[in-house]
This record gives sequence, C-alpha cells and structure tokens, in this order.
Amino acid sequence: MTPAEPLLLTNARLVGGCVPNVGIVGGSGGVAPTSPTFGGAAGGSVGGTVDVLVRDGVVAAVGAAGRVGDGGVERVDLGGRTLMPGLWDAHVHLTQWALVRRRLDLSGARSAAEAAALVRDRLAAGPPEPGTALVAYGFRDGLWPDVPTADLLDAVAGEVPVVLVSGDLHCAWLSTAGLRFVGVGAHPTGVLREAEWLPLAAAVDRAPDHLADAWVADAAAAAAARGVVGVVDLEITDNLTAWRRRFAGGFGALRVRAGVWTPWLDDVLAEGLRSSDVLPGTGGLLEQGPFKVVTDGSLNTRTAYCHDAYPGLTGPEAHGILSVPPAELVPLMARAHAGGLRCAIHAIGDHANTLALDAFAATGAVGSVEHAQLLDPADLARFAELGVVASVQPEHAMDDRDIADRHWSGRTGRAFAFGALDDAGAVLTLGSDAPVAPLDPWFAVAAAVSRSRDGRAPWHPEQRIGLRTALEASTDGRGLVPTAGAPADLVVLDADPLAPGADAGSGSGDADAADLDAAATALRDLPVAATLLSGRWTHRTF
Repeated sequence: MTPAEPLLLTNARLVGGCVPNVGIVGGSGGVAPTSPTFGGAAGGSVGGTVDVLVRDGVVAAVGAAGRVGDGGVERVDLGGRTLMPGLWDAHVHLTQWALVRRRLDLSGARSAAEAAALVRDRLAAGPPEPGTALVAYGFRDGLWPDVPTADLLDAVAGEVPVVLVSGDLHCAWLSTAGLRFVGVGAHPTGVLREAEWLPLAAAVDRAPDHLADAWVADAAAAAAARGVVGVVDLEITDNLTAWRRRFAGGFGALRVRAGVWTPWLDDVLAEGLRSSDVLPGTGGLLEQGPFKVVTDGSLNTRTAYCHDAYPGLTGPEAHGILSVPPAELVPLMARAHAGGLRCAIHAIGDHANTLALDAFAATGAVGSVEHAQLLDPADLARFAELGVVASVQPEHAMDDRDIADRHWSGRTGRAFAFGALDDAGAVLTLGSDAPVAPLDPWFAVAAAVSRSRDGRAPWHPEQRIGLRTALEASTDGRGLVPTAGAPADLVVLDADPLAPGADAGSGSGDADAADLDAAATALRDLPVAATLLSGRWTHRTF
C-alpha cells in the first residue's frame, strides 16, 4: 500500500467550536476539549480554527490556525468545516451487509401475505439464475397477524427456491424448493430458527470470492462516505483468511478487526495471534479481533434467553433458547483468554446477560457483551466492576420497540438500557450489527440520544444518553479531538454535531418530543465532507 503524502489541514474547527489558544497540541494523550487550552467549557463556540499536520499516517501536530508550519507539504483548506476522529462500527457482519445491499428488502412487510406478495412481484420481474435461489432479507414476524409457512411461498414461487432471511439473522423462512436448496427435507412450517438455521446461512451467502470481495469493497466505500474508518467484523466464516485475501488484493478503505468463531479458534491460537495483533502485509489496517460466541437467540424470534417466560409460550423454550450454556461457555472463554483473545459474547435476554457476566467473572476474560438488550437491574453495575464493555446497537431499539412492548411487556424500562448502563459507569461502544441495522454510525448516535425515529414519541426517554457520550462511544476510544501521535483517521463534517442546541435535551426526561425528533433527523442526515484513513483520503467531496 502506497504511503500517504504529508498533509496540512488548515482552517478546521473542532467539535463544539472548541479551539486551542496556546501553541501546538502534542503528546499521545492529547488535550481534553474541556481544558482551558481549548478556550473553556466543551460545547462553547469561540469562533477560531485549527491546523492539523498529518505525516506518515499519524497526526503530527495540532495547533491554532497559522501556528503549525510546514512549507513542504500539501495544504488542504477545510473551509471552517468540523474535524474529529473517524468513526467505528463496533459490530458488523460485513459480507452479509454487502450481500443484503443487493437483495430484495422485506423490512416493510407487515404480514406474511405482504412478504409473499413482494416475492411474487420480484419473481415476475425476473427469476434468479438457474441453480440459485431468490434470497430476500429483513422480515420481522414478531408482530405479524398471520403465520409464515412454506405453502404460502410455494403458492407464489412454485419450484423456484426462495429463502427469506429475518432482519435479526436468527431465522429464515423458506419455500419447499428453498428447503431442498439448503439441504433440508420435509419441514412442518418452512421457518427455521436458531440452531436449525444458523449452520445453513452460509449456503445462501455463497458467492465467488471475486464477487464477494468487490461487493465488500463497495460497502466499505459507502461506509467511508459516512465517516467510518474502522469496523469490528464478526462474520461467521474463516474471517481472517477472507480478510487476508482482500488486503492482498488491494483493499484499503477501512481498518478491520476480524473476529474468530469456535470452528476457527484452534487455527488462530496455533498461529499465536492475540487480539489487536496487526497482520503483516495489510498496511497496518488488519488486526486480529475478538473471539465471538452466541449464547442465546433474539427478541424477534422469541429465543432471547430470559428469566421470565414469553407471553403465550409454554414448554422448554418458553424462556427462550440458551445456545451455549455455562458448562460450554466458561471453558471456551478461558481458552481464548489464555491465548490473548478478547471475548465478544452475544447475550440479548436478561438471563443470558447474567450468565455471560458470570462467565467473565469466572474466567477473568476481558472483552464485551454484544447487544445487552434486556438487563436485570442487579447486573448493571457488574459491567463496570468486571471491566466488560457494553457493545450495543441503539438502532435496534427503534426497530424492536413494538415487539419489545408485546413480548417483554412490563420489562421494557430495562430494555436497551443505555442510560442506566452509562449511569452505572459501564463503557459503551456503539455499532449496527449490519445488516440488522444499516452500517451508519450516525443512525446509532441518533437513536442513542433521542430514542425516537420516524416522528414517533421517544421510547423510554429515560434511557437516552448524552450526545457527547454517544459520539465518544463511536470513535474507538480516541475521544472527539484529533491528538498528536494518534492515527490520522479523521472525518471532516459539513455540520458540527455538538453545535449549541444539537443535544436537544438528551440524557434528560423532559425534552420536547418534536425537538428530539428534529435533532435526531439532523444527526441521521449529517453531511460528511471527507474521511481520512491513515492520512489517505477514502472519501472527499471538496
């Protein structure tokens, strides 16, 4: 990968209008925006600008405009635009996201019959290539008035294989021909959930490497256009092999931490790779990521493992499904931890979260609980006590609020409890779980600070977090101010997300709903002018 040429970014503003007024900001620790060096309290505007010198892929210096001199480098006038560290998505399935961007979208279907009609219309426009299936994505049947069945799809698809993947990836609805396509014989409903479906997902995600890699590159470029500089990729595959191939082929749009699942754990440990190890030949952009384990299901499928039974369900799965019980989870985590890997443990139901935290306590492992959607109040403080990160996806709260009101009735005050986690001292990181939600950190930030979308009243507004907190949870620990010595992973914005009034009361319970919705919409649409990765432009509009 060709080294980036030095740049001097001039006439930049820092978020909130904060400006250094003495010398050059130096040192890897940087200067906090509330420091007197930045002209007083964070969020105040004093009208000045800064210059930022980028050299050898890192921020070499930050100082007041005109005080960072280097006549031998290219100067780029940012024209008073806002400059901050680039954004990360802490939980993606990037190959699946790249595929979903090309699939039939079922997210708007409000019934099984409506989803089948969308399939019928797509097939009428053109069937899939022989030997392939029509694959669609995004249905959520938790509130549907009717029942999805293979017969319903057979009526519109005949012998064309049809595979409809749910919005949370935890189940699929298949026609009879679709069942045969993935190797399943007779099935009573055609709806495969959790362990029935997850091992088969790869069968419909197959694409030639050259196509999959091209589609991933397109998806990464789209992410860079939203200010993204890095992702934690938790694709269910031999992830490291795929990413080594992509970087060898010239990929360079994002930093990637490639997670590993149990089937490939032995390979990673045998290679001696530890989390955060940089893989050679990737320009420093590919790192070994965490060890991922899914311990329960999801809300939409009523398989998230909960202390209380789901309304109307009886039998052994009335409380959800515990996919990996403690007797399996603890030894797996201990082994990964001994090999230097962080652990990323999927837990959605409150009982699953309790057990995940118990496993962190038993093993001393470090890492994150992924999702943490429903929490026992007694577990809130344990995140900080154990040093476990709450890796959350705020847009899921907007997608699932109505389903939660039905299936977690009486408990939603502790669902997607970002405010309570923040108050308890937990470290939050934000992500999308793309393709479950779009790979766009501004969506996550907007949902976290407003708890509203589409003009609806905020849902449990007491669980909002402040805008500054949400932004800091999206920059991979780099804060909100470029600092000397840090990687030159930067985003240039055409609007200041921390301009006065932008917070619209986030973190309090009394903000006007209309103001919150307007502020959230502005965040979702926030214009990104440019993105720098290791000092190279990956997106630029000026």
